[in-house]
Amino acid sequence: MPDIFREHRGGFWTAARKRSLYLGLFLVAIAIFVQVSAGHYSANHVLLAPPESDLFLDNLPVVNLGFLIVGVTILFWICSCFFLITRPHYLLFGIKAIALFVIFRAFFMNLTREGIYPGGVVPSAANTGFGFYHLLTFQGNLFFSGHTAFPYLLALIFWDEKFWRRFFIVATIVFGAAVLLAHVHYSIDVFAAPFIMYGVFAITAKLFPNDYALLAHRARGHSLLTQRDGG
Repeated sequence: MPDIFREHRGGFWTAARKRSLYLGLFLVAIAIFVQVSAGHYSANHVLLAPPESDLFLDNLPVVNLGFLIVGVTILFWICSCFFLITRPHYLLFGIKAIALFVIFRAFFMNLTREGIYPGGVVPSAANTGFGFYHLLTFQGNLFFSGHTAFPYLLALIFWDEKFWRRFFIVATIVFGAAVLLAHVHYSIDVFAAPFIMYGVFAITAKLFPNDYALLAHRARGHSLLTQRDGG
């Protein structure tokens, strides 16, 4: 079996990169706290807001896709995080981008309170067997769609790896279609997500240029390092 953690060896983890990793983990911890706090606040207030008319939801049938929205989503989160951990050239930038994504979403979902669209399939953690899903995700956390945003952010991070770029874009489309068919998100929540994620990606690149540079070095391969060292 190939060593999937081989990139962690070979002198990659310098003191500066270790500090960058600790900063990223700190940002993730802050993001989780902000998400839970803002999620509870949004869920408590969205029930008071009236529902809105929506071009897609008004015309799409309701499909029960709770297993995909909860169960498959959790599996996708776990596999994506493990995938990122095994690739340190992407890890330092990725965890910071994900933390900023969570923080930005917590801010956005409390700006405008959209009432829950009537007749939608509310994913039940009890029915899917994943009770901890609702520890981080709450009913009424609508704008913008995290199901759509997270895989698209991963597509941007792994953009120079053709297979994974296509895989994460397909995942973006599948999850986006699922939350629309289940009527758990408005169409604006889904279609705005990729544009906001591109902004989050660009902001992360500006704030952490050294981590972003690792993405370019990884994509261009070892020849870049060889040329720079005079090889």
